[in-house]
Amino acid sequence: MADDAKLTGDQLSAQLTTEGLSDWRPVLGRVVTRFKTGNFVTGLEFVTKVTEAAESANHHPDVDLRYPHVDITLMSHDVGGTTQRDIRLARQVSDIAAGMGISADPGQCAILEVALDTWDAGEIWPFWAALLGADGGVDEVADPAGRLPSLWFQDAERHDERRQRFHFDVWVPPDVARTRIDAALAAGGTLVSDEHAPSYVVLADAQGNRACICTSASRG
Repeated sequence: MADDAKLTGDQLSAQLTTEGLSDWRPVLGRVVTRFKTGNFVTGLEFVTKVTEAAESANHHPDVDLRYPHVDITLMSHDVGGTTQRDIRLARQVSDIAAGMGISADPGQCAILEVALDTWDAGEIWPFWAALLGADGGVDEVADPAGRLPSLWFQDAERHDERRQRFHFDVWVPPDVARTRIDAALAAGGTLVSDEHAPSYVVLADAQGNRACICTSASRG
């Protein structure tokens, strides 16, 4: 497979499994994980080593250094998804972590996306791009710095009645989805639809406000 060929969610999951990259999970067109460094100094040392590997590969991850852990996200931004470049760097990063005795906890990684039902995304995305100070176009507004959740415009039929139009899409690793769904149901939620599982499951709180648990499974 070519280095710049974008992998589907299912292809990515299969390759991570085949190559034994159990530290990583596919989430929203990315490869993500969390490394439990335990303290800031170890985290900084780990990030420094990852930086050296990234510079050598000329392929750079998004890194979030916190006191007890480091979150790493890999994505080939030039193709808008994951490629073999991300797979190779993931392996290098895992090797660095193993050499330092640092374990991974990828099940803790999730990405929040805000969805807005609309019958004309083109009419409203300039407003939201200006309001959020982000880049807008086609069907999404995204913060270039990655600090804000992306705003995704979901196709909807035109309607005048008052109803929920914003909802959260909570993207989680495929192996975490069932646990997260069960927890939400146990906390008073209801199942609205699992017609499109495992890609996404629609849930609602006790007052009818909806949200989706989304995964990369069975997506193009």
